[in-house]
Amino acid sequence: MRATVLGAGSWGTALASVLGAKGIPATLWGRDPAVVGAITRDHENPRYLPGVKLPPTVGATADLARALEGAELVVLAVPSHAIRQVAIEAKRHLHAGVPIVSAAKGIEGETHMTMSEVLEDVLPVPMHPYLCFLGGPSFAKEVVRSLPTAVTIAGRWERITRSVQGTFHTQTFRPYTSLDITGCEIGGCVKNVIAIAAGLSDGLGFGANARAALVTRGLTEITRLAVRKGANPLTLSGLAGLGDLVLTCSSDLSRNRRVGFGLGQGRKLDEIQKDLGQVAEGVLNARSVHELSQKVKVEMPIAQMVFRLVHEGYPPKQAAADLMMREIKSEI
Repeated sequence: MRATVLGAGSWGTALASVLGAKGIPATLWGRDPAVVGAITRDHENPRYLPGVKLPPTVGATADLARALEGAELVVLAVPSHAIRQVAIEAKRHLHAGVPIVSAAKGIEGETHMTMSEVLEDVLPVPMHPYLCFLGGPSFAKEVVRSLPTAVTIAGRWERITRSVQGTFHTQTFRPYTSLDITGCEIGGCVKNVIAIAAGLSDGLGFGANARAALVTRGLTEITRLAVRKGANPLTLSGLAGLGDLVLTCSSDLSRNRRVGFGLGQGRKLDEIQKDLGQVAEGVLNARSVHELSQKVKVEMPIAQMVFRLVHEGYPPKQAAADLMMREIKSEI
């Protein structure tokens, strides 16, 4: 088997490393010549995962056609806002019958489509049964260092998801399968928005009680939106829902949590993002999640607060006070 990973950032590099460690030749495609050159020359991605040696079976190229030539598995690991354009560029080099795994987590801004909806909008119908979607609690820095990780791979055709599951399964990377694409995608996207709220709470010094409340009520909001979009609510109690949410809200490795933490300390968003040096998906998706929730009429006060915080400059302490002083009600 030969695999291609589109996106040479931290997550794409980590997934290529998982495959490469199994002896599967994996080609990373990226637009940055410096990153591609370093991976090819030194088997290292110094920009996104410095100090980690990649397996010799992992290579890189900036030529999309060359990257996809002969690929028997394709992984899309670019940021969610780039998925449509990369899929448009790649589709003439893709072939029906080849599994395509999306590892992006987000909702498209203008259309409010999930990544599966975007890919089905771009790619020919014969390719749709071969689409899979990877989610769950998985920091790239831990995956690439072979620390134990469990994820979910969702797809409509069980034969394909099981094939992809077997390809990625190692002693330290354990995938589970699911038929609930919508649940996995909504969980993976909205948790980034909730993580900004959790980081904000910590940045304001509110303590563990507040963080636990935000995680719990955040999961309620995620589940509401997912179910309205047709998901199975049980999916959101699994790896792609609760698992990913807890990880992203509680670790300093989470870029989204760090955005919220910085805002809570009074820093400006532009300054925080510049220091990160990578995309924090929750910033972009705060708007798309907020707009989608209004469109489908789902109440999401935490997500709405994050939207106002990052896109309207609402004061952090006032945002927190507004959440606490909402009308009191039954929990369930």
